[in-house]
Amino acid sequence: MEDCRVVPRKPRERIIRTARDLFRKHGIRGIGVDAIAEAADTNKMTLYRHFGSKDDLVVACLRAVEGEVDAIWSRIEQTHSGDPLAQLHAWVRVGAECVGDDGRGCDMANVAVELAESDHPARLVIEEFKTEQRDRLAKLCRDAGIAKADLLADTLSLLLEGARVSRQSVGIAGPCAHFISMAEAVIAAFARESLDQKRSRRPGRQALGNMSAPG
Repeated sequence: MEDCRVVPRKPRERIIRTARDLFRKHGIRGIGVDAIAEAADTNKMTLYRHFGSKDDLVVACLRAVEGEVDAIWSRIEQTHSGDPLAQLHAWVRVGAECVGDDGRGCDMANVAVELAESDHPARLVIEEFKTEQRDRLAKLCRDAGIAKADLLADTLSLLLEGARVSRQSVGIAGPCAHFISMAEAVIAAFARESLDQKRSRRPGRQALGNMSAPG
């Protein structure tokens, strides 16, 4: 018989997991290290041994989010290997799952709103993460043959951010319910424009245009 016992998490893992849950429920400012340590079944001394400050713990929580998102990208790439357009549509579906499954919104965006100080260490993590995600999406759009890849990436990024905020404010039945159809329509429009541009550059079309021009 297999040993089905659950391997207990190490203190650092428990603290991060617990802190993420409590931060999402109460906000960064709304929960202290004492409450986090108690909920994680440890003590404040152990918490500070792993994290020099509460700010360091916040950063560690955001890094954990980064790791999860990287894993999502890897799954998309592996599932649709060599097909960037399919990967782009998969990104939309994953985005819809994030919107539908989680009413608390994006951890990164929530922390950015709460921590207004521009010099807070978490701000740099958030800015780097959001920029990297946007650039990664733009590359995927380019690989999928979209001529205006940067514009499409910005459009999809803002659409997802808006859908997650709408989910928080008016619920799952609000505008966010149409995220997939809106995103797919945007992708189709950009793809159609890219195809039209390619067709207009074909030598045959140019020659035909010259022949039809009045002499």
